[in-house]
Amino acid sequence: MRQCGGEREGFTLIELLVVIAIIAVLMGILMPALSRVRNQARGVACQSNLKQWGTIWAMYTDQNNGLFPRRGSDSGRWIDLLYDYYHKDPKFRVCPVAKKIAAPNGATATSEISGDEESSWGIVAPSGNRPVGTWGSYGINGWVYVAADATLYGKPRESFWNTPNIRGAAQVPMFLDCIFWCGWPDDDDKPPALPERTSRNYSDEEAMHRFCIDRHAQGINAVFLDYSVRKIWLKELWRVKWSKRFNTAREVAWPEWMAQYREN
Repeated sequence: MRQCGGEREGFTLIELLVVIAIIAVLMGILMPALSRVRNQARGVACQSNLKQWGTIWAMYTDQNNGLFPRRGSDSGRWIDLLYDYYHKDPKFRVCPVAKKIAAPNGATATSEISGDEESSWGIVAPSGNRPVGTWGSYGINGWVYVAADATLYGKPRESFWNTPNIRGAAQVPMFLDCIFWCGWPDDDDKPPALPERTSRNYSDEEAMHRFCIDRHAQGINAVFLDYSVRKIWLKELWRVKWSKRFNTAREVAWPEWMAQYREN
C-alpha cells in the first residue's frame, strides 16, 4: 500500500503482476520438489507393504515344511492359498501408486484384469477355488513355486526354487510390483517396446513385461527370498536371479524409452 496526501491507495496493476509472477516462480520451484517428496513417500509405503508380504510368506513356508505352494497349471495359486492372510486388510495389497483397480466390476480376460504402472490388477471373477473380488498390485515370481509336474507352462521343474532356504536368496526376487498376480520371466524376454501402460502386452511368453513397469522412478519394489525389501531398477530386472536357469549376463537391447535409465 502507498500513502499519498494522507489517503491509502491500493496496489497498482504492475505491483499485482509482480506479486503474481513471484508466486508463479515459487510454485514452479516448489512443485517438482513436492512431487518428489510425494513419490518418495509412496515408495516407502510400498516397501512397507512388501515387508508385510515377506512376513506372510515366511509364515506360510514355515508352516509348509519350508516349501512354497505346489503349483499346477490350475492349482496352487497364491491368491487362493494366502486368502486368509490378506483379505481382511485391502490396504497393504496395493501400492499407493496403483490404487485404481483395473476391472472394478470383475472380468475374465487377462487383458481386462491386468493393471499397469498406475493401476492394480483385478477384480478377479470367480473361477474354481479362486476367491471372488480379489485384486492387488503385486505379483509372485512364479519360479519360486514347487512345480507339480515335470513342466509347468512349458517350464522345466528343475529350474524352480521350491524353497526360500537357498544360497544367494538375496538375489532372487519373490514378490514384486506387477501388473498381474504372477509371472515367469526368462532371460531372453525382451523389454517392452513402449512403456507397459501403452503396449499392454500380457503374454506369458514375455513375462518380464508384467514386472517392467515404471512405477517408482525407473524401478519397482520387491521382497526377495531372504525377505529383504528393496527397489529394483528396471534394467536391473535382467540382472537378478529369477530362476535357476536365468542367465544374468545376457546382453539386452534396450528400447528408446529405457535407453537412458540407470542400471544400479
